[in-house]
Amino acid sequence: MIRSMHRRPLSLRPVVAAIALLCGGGAIADEAEVLPTVTVQGASASEGLGLARQQATASRLGLTAQELPASVESLSAATMQARGDLLVKDAVTRTTGLTDISSPGNGVGYSARGFSGNGSIALLENGQRPQVASGTATYPSDPWGYEYIEVLRGPGSIVYGSGTTGATINAVRKAPSRTASVEAMGGIGGGETVRGGVGATGALGQQGAFRVDAYADHSDGLIDRGQSRHGKLLTSVNYALTPALDLDLSLDHLEQRPQRYFGTPLVNGGLSRALRGQNYNVGDADVSYEDNKAVVRLTWRYSPSLTISNELAYMKARRNWRNVEYYNFNAAANLVERSDYVAIHHDQEQTGNRLEARWVDGDNRVVAGWEAATINYAHRSNSPYGGSSTVKPTGFDPGVFDSPDLLKPVFSTDTTTHAFYIEDAYRLSPGLLLLGGVRHDRYNIERLTPQGASEFDATLQSNAVRLGLTWQLDRATSLYAQVSSGSDPIGNLLSLNLTNSRYKLTSSRQVEAGVKQSLAGGKAEWTAALYRITKDDIITRDPNNAALSVQGGSQSSRGAEATASVALDAAWRVEANAAYTDAQFDQLIESGNLSRAGNRPSDVPKVSANLWLNYRASAWRAALGARYVGDRYTDNANQHVLPSYTTLDASLGWNVRRNVLVQLNLRNLTDKLYASTSYNDNQYLIGDRRHAELTVQWRY
Repeated sequence: MIRSMHRRPLSLRPVVAAIALLCGGGAIADEAEVLPTVTVQGASASEGLGLARQQATASRLGLTAQELPASVESLSAATMQARGDLLVKDAVTRTTGLTDISSPGNGVGYSARGFSGNGSIALLENGQRPQVASGTATYPSDPWGYEYIEVLRGPGSIVYGSGTTGATINAVRKAPSRTASVEAMGGIGGGETVRGGVGATGALGQQGAFRVDAYADHSDGLIDRGQSRHGKLLTSVNYALTPALDLDLSLDHLEQRPQRYFGTPLVNGGLSRALRGQNYNVGDADVSYEDNKAVVRLTWRYSPSLTISNELAYMKARRNWRNVEYYNFNAAANLVERSDYVAIHHDQEQTGNRLEARWVDGDNRVVAGWEAATINYAHRSNSPYGGSSTVKPTGFDPGVFDSPDLLKPVFSTDTTTHAFYIEDAYRLSPGLLLLGGVRHDRYNIERLTPQGASEFDATLQSNAVRLGLTWQLDRATSLYAQVSSGSDPIGNLLSLNLTNSRYKLTSSRQVEAGVKQSLAGGKAEWTAALYRITKDDIITRDPNNAALSVQGGSQSSRGAEATASVALDAAWRVEANAAYTDAQFDQLIESGNLSRAGNRPSDVPKVSANLWLNYRASAWRAALGARYVGDRYTDNANQHVLPSYTTLDASLGWNVRRNVLVQLNLRNLTDKLYASTSYNDNQYLIGDRRHAELTVQWRY
């Protein structure tokens, strides 16, 4: 039997009680005792593009967005709140060129700059990166408790290693503060959705500070059997052990049961409005994720110039699926044929350590580090996923999960990683900043297969470099150019199979140039970038022997991106971004000796864009936004097209009091029938229909 992970949503009552006690203790702390100065990312104004704000994701050297020779973007908590983004993927896909390809199979997934999936787009939480197993990433999922979400577009291998060719996304936590404050949020919405969050920070003794953030939601969904629930608890503490030595601790627990919806079959090659609310999964389907993380960091300020830190992190994830995942509409019989009765269970455990030294002396900043990690991963499934059934298109009994194949251990892997990196930012003159870095990653993967299949021990390695130059024409305008390299695994490192173990990591190279400018004292900010990325060593059929696979394929992308934020006057602000991506396979031969050269990779739109008009005056604020995603192919042969779509969203907020905000969020105003992504060539995940969310937010 498969181990069930059905749990009740996290209760917030114990958390609220604990917060009240902690705040009470913090209120009587001696405020004359002050912690050593700590630079908090995101303390600046939240509106605009934040070009003057330090970026924590694109570099470890504390450079501002304007100084970095890279394409970076950030979304503040205030911006996400004003737009009514209640999921991280909603917020991320409002940034430039990021497209959502999430499904219950991959957890959370994106496409950027011509590359897709969790093997090319890295997801981080506070700079910590869980390694990806079987293509699945499960958090961060909601923005509660985060100060900023930052996006680095293009290869980020210098900072985070392989698997970052397209983009790197980092959710930056709200930091503890000795100044006591409490915030809370409650909401109701379509699909009988109920959500609530609470966060608090304050002093801890004479030398420390704490922060606690808790969140939970429950929904019956906008489709049949569309129930979902999420819950999390984020805790962090910092403490000054001595004037020169700081201790930071965090302990997190997250549980998710997303919608058990794997898409809707196409009717005559397109979406059917009559099937919009249908869910063809079985009645006892299950998708559940549980993530736990603990981080301990010591920071030693040895001298005004030299800081040494050591960060030890432990992460554990359990994921469970039990679903019927493939549906086909049989027009002749007017039935939906169901197959692929899939049961899968993941156990993943990761322990890592990062030792880092940072030197800041005048015009030169240098950081060097060593990262090491061990990851244990176990995969169970009922492969080959037998079972089939048919149901009527509407008004059917969903049935139960019934597969002749038993859930059993399939394989496990033990992975050891080591990485060494150095990054240097040198100011050649008041207007010229040179940024360079190198990194070496080494992965050793040992695969064990209890079913008697071949076992192996593989060692993979990669080198990455980045060299960039920023030319600040004046305090408000900078031009930049960079060349960088990176790598992606064939498949996923932790779930590497015997065939892929023979291959090396793919290699990617990027050339990028851009401009960043702030006008009218920061009232208007804009950036633009041009880039070209090539990725070699992807798997292709041997042109001399179609029965063999070799590492001789390549793909490339080139594109242009622009982002702007302009305050029209004291009350009105317009924000817009657009991305054009020309991606193709330069060399790829698939089964049947069919060449895909010149075809566009799947999940990659040529054009995507976002537009927001914001109003804020007195006690009222409002926003109207549009999102456009161009058509995408669902296959490398470019025979199946996911149509383009445009959706409209809006929000209206009223400050009942100085510290109480009531906000109405409206989604998909035109009730557009569209597919957000595909699960296969004949089955698309339909976007939510028109609905509303009402939230109340309180701060003290």
